[in-house]
Amino acid sequence: MKDEKSDNQLGSYLRARRELISPAQAGLPPGGNRRVPGLRREEVALLAGISPDYYLRLERGRDRNPSPQVLESLARVLNLDDVERTYLLGLTAARPRAPRRKRPEHVPARVHQLLAHLQIPAFVEGRAFDVLASNPMAVALSPRLRPGHNRLLSLLLDPEERAFQQDWAKATADFIATLRTTIGDDTGNPRFVELVGELALSSQRFRTLWARHDVRNLDGGTTTVRHPVVGELRLHRDKLPIDDVILVVYYPDKDSDSDEKLHLLAAVSHTEPTDTPPTKPADTPRPKTA
Repeated sequence: MKDEKSDNQLGSYLRARRELISPAQAGLPPGGNRRVPGLRREEVALLAGISPDYYLRLERGRDRNPSPQVLESLARVLNLDDVERTYLLGLTAARPRAPRRKRPEHVPARVHQLLAHLQIPAFVEGRAFDVLASNPMAVALSPRLRPGHNRLLSLLLDPEERAFQQDWAKATADFIATLRTTIGDDTGNPRFVELVGELALSSQRFRTLWARHDVRNLDGGTTTVRHPVVGELRLHRDKLPIDDVILVVYYPDKDSDSDEKLHLLAAVSHTEPTDTPPTKPADTPRPKTA
């Protein structure tokens, strides 16, 4: 997308957030005949205590090293929360760049063993929401949690996943804002470039939300899903970083209605016959005789 290719992350972020703040939110009279959504550049500059020319240079990428004091003032004017403020501070040239990850994402053997022992839905995801490993309960909860799937692609492009989410609009907004946070200044990462490019071409919802430059941490919380077999489930979600990957677990309140349904789902998923018979090991070829 245009703002990603311009290598002006700071300017793109300032412009996107400026357009989302109304004059009333900034304590200004609405006025008439406004040609831009949100605040004008000169209004942001005035409220932040900097010159309009300097703010223009920031948005156009002519100055990429503003002082922390300037960024703090802009964060205040733009009503940024703690996550958004941290993201803004991280977009300046003065911030030490984190070393790029060169090795592929790898699930440690001990995590595979942990997944096998967990009796609740659990899976491992990468930085771009790629499912790298999962246990049977995760697949019973959603077949889109099999390894090889991408959670954001499923969420935006799979009708079954849309029906699965009770609040699809919130889920998409949260996931896309989290992806923006995760990418940070690592815009050249091939996997991120591939994923953003595919979604930009395939999903209007993604294009709309991506242009907002929302940032968010999606560490934990509670979600409600509609399972096609056991019905509505209210589940807590926790994300646990392990090396370069993230272990995600879903679990209900103990002895709740969702707890009973999850036990039922476990029983059904283990007792239903599979459509494909177990694969027999291939015969070992006999050595040829002379």
